[in-house]
Amino acid sequence: MAKRQRGERAETSPADATADTGDREPPALAVEGLTKRFGSGADAITAVDDLSLTVERGSVVGLLGPNGAGKTTAIKCILGMVLPDAGRVRVHGIDVADDPRAAYAHVDAMLEGARNDYWRLTVRENLRYFATINGVDPDSIAARHERLLERLDLADRADDPVRDLSRGMKGKVSLASVLAGGADVVFLDEPTLGLDVEGSRTLRAELRRIVTERDLTVVLSSHDMDTIEAVCDRVVVMNEGRTVADDTVANLRARLAASGVRVASPDLTADTVAALRERFPLTAVERGPETTTVEAAVEGETLYAFLAACRERGVHVESIHTVEPALEDVLVELTGGEG
Repeated sequence: MAKRQRGERAETSPADATADTGDREPPALAVEGLTKRFGSGADAITAVDDLSLTVERGSVVGLLGPNGAGKTTAIKCILGMVLPDAGRVRVHGIDVADDPRAAYAHVDAMLEGARNDYWRLTVRENLRYFATINGVDPDSIAARHERLLERLDLADRADDPVRDLSRGMKGKVSLASVLAGGADVVFLDEPTLGLDVEGSRTLRAELRRIVTERDLTVVLSSHDMDTIEAVCDRVVVMNEGRTVADDTVANLRARLAASGVRVASPDLTADTVAALRERFPLTAVERGPETTTVEAAVEGETLYAFLAACRERGVHVESIHTVEPALEDVLVELTGGEG
């Protein structure tokens, strides 16, 4: 479902919204047994294989996996852009097969490679347009639009046509357009694509703020691990079309043991570092004006031997820290490939 296919927000009764869960409100998104194959016979490829997940209201769930894991196909099946071969999708308890108009009235999406803004319109006109087709009077939320423009650093270009902006700024406009209307379930596919470091930081902070303020539900697919760690309450890892993990970032990291130590000292001369490298696996060396920092993939008895070797070389340690596994390391461990 692209943004152009949204209709007005349909009326749903409390009985409809809680039909499957009794008195408890249904989750924002419930996916059961989603399956999609391409081709037939021996050449058939299963892109999504019996995917099930639940996303509670007001939460941010990251969707991770290597290229070809099935993330984008899964999102497109959920949005109705690709017809799945099996499975059930419900948005706020509404089955998309039974009433797609009512279900997708809750939803908006920003897809990689399909930025949906009108480039002939100005930034501000895009925000007003997408609020309107979402069934929201843009004048009633003009203050929200102005805050979005300010916080995404678009205010100075608000009256410029989108076609005149840089790639990174066009990405910000696309995000602002998704957030400009009344959708409460948002899919973001690579939202930081094309952004510089500062732009990515701004996007992460603004997204987390909006989630809290508006009780927004977000499904976020990205290779940007900093963004995943900063904004996601939970991470679903896919590989070869299937879910291989579903947990918090902290719990996923805990699957791997600490990956070593980081030691800083002014005594880590080039000769000392070379001598240590002959005996231990050094993973990083950073030379500063006064202090050198080395990271070593050591643990247990090897760690004690490494520290003893430093003392033997006359190294007085200024600081020592455990090097925790990065989320990217966990992803590689779970999928056997690149993140």
